[in-house]
Amino acid sequence: MRDFVQNFPLFSIVGCLLSSSTSSLLKGRAAKWVNTILIMLVGAMSLCVMIYCLKNGPFVYIMGHVPAPWGNEVRGGVLEGGMGLFFSSIMLLSMMGGRKKILEEIEDTKQNLYYILVNLMLCSLIALVYTNDLFTAYVFVEINTISACGLIAIRQIGRTIEAAVRYMIMSLLGSGLFLVGVCMLYDLTGHLLMSNIKESVALLSASGEFREPLLITIAFITMGLAIKSALFPFHAWLPDAYGYSTISSAAILSSLVSKGYIFLLIKIIYRVIGFDIVHDSLLLNVVFGFSALGIIFGSVSAMKEDDIRRMVSYSSVAQIGYIYLGISLGTKEGMVAAVFQILAHAATKSMLFISAIGLTDASNTSRKFTDLTGSAYRNKIAGMGFAAGSLSMVGIPLFSGFISKLLFMRAAVNNYGKMMPTMIVLAISTILNAIYFMKTVVRIYSPERNLYEGREGFVKIHTKDQVFYTITVIIFIALNVALGLCSDPILDLISKGLDMFA
Repeated sequence: MRDFVQNFPLFSIVGCLLSSSTSSLLKGRAAKWVNTILIMLVGAMSLCVMIYCLKNGPFVYIMGHVPAPWGNEVRGGVLEGGMGLFFSSIMLLSMMGGRKKILEEIEDTKQNLYYILVNLMLCSLIALVYTNDLFTAYVFVEINTISACGLIAIRQIGRTIEAAVRYMIMSLLGSGLFLVGVCMLYDLTGHLLMSNIKESVALLSASGEFREPLLITIAFITMGLAIKSALFPFHAWLPDAYGYSTISSAAILSSLVSKGYIFLLIKIIYRVIGFDIVHDSLLLNVVFGFSALGIIFGSVSAMKEDDIRRMVSYSSVAQIGYIYLGISLGTKEGMVAAVFQILAHAATKSMLFISAIGLTDASNTSRKFTDLTGSAYRNKIAGMGFAAGSLSMVGIPLFSGFISKLLFMRAAVNNYGKMMPTMIVLAISTILNAIYFMKTVVRIYSPERNLYEGREGFVKIHTKDQVFYTITVIIFIALNVALGLCSDPILDLISKGLDMFA
């Protein structure tokens, strides 16, 4: 019975596919409950996988009992189970917080379609987490792309359709580069299973054969996934995609989609190419440059915005830069910091988007800062959520963002060549974050002075009128504080998971 847990990764993936097919036959309300139950089941199975691997170590599940090189495999480990649990939790909260807006912004006849897309999105994320086959990873990368485009465009206003097309173009470019890299890797090694590829790559590296083709392959795969996760300067699609899609879509896209690609890249670095080979290729120096520029540029762009949702969107460019910065440091401490930043950013960014919609709802749906004056008094729970998220982004102690920046600084100390640039970038970014996030917090908590008295839509929203929304924001705040106060056991799990990767 204990080994039955090894079936859970496959059950999660197949369950998401089956629920997508089932939801196509259901009405919106029934599809919503199928989606909710599915997310909770996937989260519960991921928790079981994590606990199992803590006790027994990682496992490989051979599908159909057909061994390599013809069979397909999924792999369970502490990091995979933990990431599956976290992704499911954030998706559930994002759906709860935006439930009302889904009803308002999506046509009744397309409600079930929306939940089909969310189920497919969860399916692709879980598959990217668990798969041990590189071509299978590519297949689910494309499923992720299609579902993401649908989640953006389903609102059907001009800006979302344009944003979906721009996202599709950039994403297909990234997918193409990734596929070329996979094909070249197959040509060099003759394998698609990650563990088998790593053995062949290690032999090639030791013999010195095909050094240049291997370097080009690593570059293609890295650049493809970097484009898909909106690393600077490949982020042009991001502000409109996050800023104009329905709020649950924005929360899911900003906190989960790009993180799925980054997690796949981390798996490839450890389980396909080998960390030492990637480090010796000096490709990480290029990634370091792009990530540092992304941190600064994303913060500067956010500071210029007069639209609260686009401001939060641009800040994602900087936060993704943080993750790649940790990866590019080329040390285990940097990788631990990058994985923790994935968790911290997912928990914080979703909360910011969910809170921002509450503030705009109390301001006649206006997203301009001038109209948001005093909105935290009109919607108190949204104001609390946005303030907590802003403090985390700035890096104030007690919140997850503080731990992230502390980890990056500690990791930089162990890399003398990149220590000073990292410290400078972190300092500049923190100052810029404080400017635009604290400016917004001051604005929403400024006294109204009867500016909006009698104006239509500028209303006070009571907690009792938004029960699910209130519960969602409170859980988000608690999750953020938990990541900030209880980081040691989480970091220990991340470290053990990375060791299992290697």
